[in-house]
Amino acid sequence: MRLLTAFAFGLLFGTGILISGMGNPAKVLNFFDVAGTWDPSLAFVMGGALLVTAIGYRLVFRMQHPLLASKFTLPTKQDLDLKLVGGSAIFGIGWGLSGFCPGGLIPVLGIGMTGPLITIAAIAAGMLAARWMSNAGVPRNSVKA
Repeated sequence: MRLLTAFAFGLLFGTGILISGMGNPAKVLNFFDVAGTWDPSLAFVMGGALLVTAIGYRLVFRMQHPLLASKFTLPTKQDLDLKLVGGSAIFGIGWGLSGFCPGGLIPVLGIGMTGPLITIAAIAAGMLAARWMSNAGVPRNSVKA
């Protein structure tokens, strides 16, 4: 049941990504081009997502436990470290350069473009580099949020 539910919500999410235009890198890149061909429509997509998320969290946290699990599993870490800030910056730069957010990347894999494949390769390389750095003992500077 959990797998079927995950598939259904993934399909719904992917459909929303494609309908909203977030699978089109030109639309995403135009959102970031405030001095040129700026397209503010992506801000409405993000605002809509924030509204749905805010309502969803309010409803879900009134429940004793999730529908398909015995308990909620929430992050407990509250400090910001160099790894989190650096990863976030790299994510944003990659999104801005490629025009593909990972959420919008998966639904467009089947349309025959090479951009999504290059972006997936870059994401995989970044994940491997992060794992290598973590295993190599690269220090993490922490700052309380």
